[in-house]
Amino acid sequence: MSVMSKGADWLERQRHAHMTVEVEYQRGENALTLQATIGRTIFETTDDYGRITKIESRDFLIRACDLVFDSQITTPTAGDKIIEGGVVYEVMSPAGQPDWRYSDINRQTLRIHTKQIGNEND
Repeated sequence: MSVMSKGADWLERQRHAHMTVEVEYQRGENALTLQATIGRTIFETTDDYGRITKIESRDFLIRACDLVFDSQITTPTAGDKIIEGGVVYEVMSPAGQPDWRYSDINRQTLRIHTKQIGNEND
């Protein structure tokens, strides 16, 4: 393992240990309690008239190995939901953009793009 890979592994362990909050990840009727780091991504889109629109996504960074449904490690799917502090976010991103990506060189961390869709009590 290279020095860069070792450094990335160490950094990922530190992020998970010291920079996370508890969230609930829902897929249909199934739910997981996970630790996530909160982030954001600014997407730029251009309409048919050349106008640029900036859209901000609330991102959740989680360990790829923690997203397990039916005993299988999986990746995020559009329409999945993440609940943080009673606020509900749906996995999605602007048209043409991926809903998630790996956030590190070793593919240990998923950066999941979401949009707030309501509150848990709505």
